[in-house]
Amino acid sequence: MMMRILVFVFTLILIYSPAKAESKGNIELKSVAEVEVTVKNDRGEKETKRVDAATTDVSPDATVIFTTHYTNIGKQPVTGVFITNPVPANMVYLDGTAEGAGTKIEFSVNNGKTYGLPKDLKLTDSKGKEKTAKAEEYTHIQWTLSGPLEPKGKGNVSFRAKLK
Repeated sequence: MMMRILVFVFTLILIYSPAKAESKGNIELKSVAEVEVTVKNDRGEKETKRVDAATTDVSPDATVIFTTHYTNIGKQPVTGVFITNPVPANMVYLDGTAEGAGTKIEFSVNNGKTYGLPKDLKLTDSKGKEKTAKAEEYTHIQWTLSGPLEPKGKGNVSFRAKLK
C-alpha cells in the first residue's frame, strides 16, 4: 500500500528552527542552518568547515546553508513527498543553490501559493508591466521527490541564502 504525504518546513527570522511538519505518513525531518568558516587544522593548514549558525555570529555578507534531512520511518513506501521551505524574510535566496538528488525543484514568489520553474515565475512591477522574477524575489522553495520513498529511505535537500 502506497501512502501520500505532504511535508512543510518552517523557519524563524534568522536561525533555522528544527522542522515542524504536517504529514499523513511517517516522515521524520531534521533541519539545520550552518555557515562555512575557515579554520586551521592540526597541520596548520586552512580548511573550510560548517558550523551551526545559532552558535556563531552571522555577518551581513555571510552565506547560510539551510539543509533538511528526511527519513521514512514507516513500514510502507511513501509517494507524493514534497518538502517546502520558506526563504527567511530577512534573507535572499542565492540563485542556483537549491539542491536535492532525485527531486524536482520549484520556487514561489507569492508566499507559497503557487510554484513553478524560474523561467515561468512572473511578477508585476509598479507600472503594471509583467517581468520574470529574479532569484532574490523567491519566497519559498519546494522539492518534490521523483519516486516513492522506501521504508528507511532517506535524503536531504538544501539551499543557500544571504542576509539582506
